[in-house]
Amino acid sequence: MDHSFALRIPDLALTPEPLDPAQIVSGTPEVTGKVVWESADGRQVRGVWQITPGVVTDTEADELFVVVSGSATIEVEGGPTLTVGPGDLVVLREGDRTTWTVHETLRKAYAINL
Repeated sequence: MDHSFALRIPDLALTPEPLDPAQIVSGTPEVTGKVVWESADGRQVRGVWQITPGVVTDTEADELFVVVSGSATIEVEGGPTLTVGPGDLVVLREGDRTTWTVHETLRKAYAINL
């Protein structure tokens, strides 16, 4: 998009995104998402992302997100354990190795810098 816009996050249709089976620790989590804006150089990405209950691991990008719905516990290796739910703002550092325990389907709006 080349102009300002607004979206209703809870109602936004998301597209299935493949989850690497090696990332799944337990359960059968499914991921969906939608990129809503990307800079011309591809280094900044804004979007909405959702994951169903289960436990997964990840290596994070430089990301800021706000939880819209659902809940999870995010364990940062060598760092804090974050308990997040609706209205929480979260900052993850590039390279953080995390384990996400998703208790209720979690939907977030995010901004990532690559």
